[in-house]
Amino acid sequence: MLGSPEEAILGRGTKFHLNGGGWTVSGEAMELGAFSMSLAVRDLGASRDFYQRLGFEVSGGDGEHYLIMANGLTVIGLFQGMFEKNILTFNPGLAQTKDRVHDFTDIRELRNRLVESGIEMTTDLDPDETGPASVAFMDPDGNPVLIDQFFPKPGSTEG
Repeated sequence: MLGSPEEAILGRGTKFHLNGGGWTVSGEAMELGAFSMSLAVRDLGASRDFYQRLGFEVSGGDGEHYLIMANGLTVIGLFQGMFEKNILTFNPGLAQTKDRVHDFTDIRELRNRLVESGIEMTTDLDPDETGPASVAFMDPDGNPVLIDQFFPKPGSTEG
């Protein structure tokens, strides 16, 4: 149940609050990175054309199976045949402007904090690795959430 438009509850009572600095969980800053909606589409071309009419421009993708589109700071991904449901997506190490951020909270730390707060992973990572990784979980309404880090762990020899 939402206490206000700026509050969401995930997991077993874990509260996420939207404030001027971003999302916080249990009073601690939770830097999740850039946000986008990953949309499961039936026809990539038709979806591209539709979102272009809304002012979105293609900014990435392979053009065959997926496209990344942006309208200002709003980013969507169009994915044909890659998954069944739309996904809320966060990218640690990437700013909403699509610029790389070198000092960011690594996905392994985010994952540990989420698990400690009672959120169960549906797709997990290898905590001993230092390269790019992702985790996924469901919100209370069954909406998939993906945290997908494209970059190695900050300070690792891979980065």
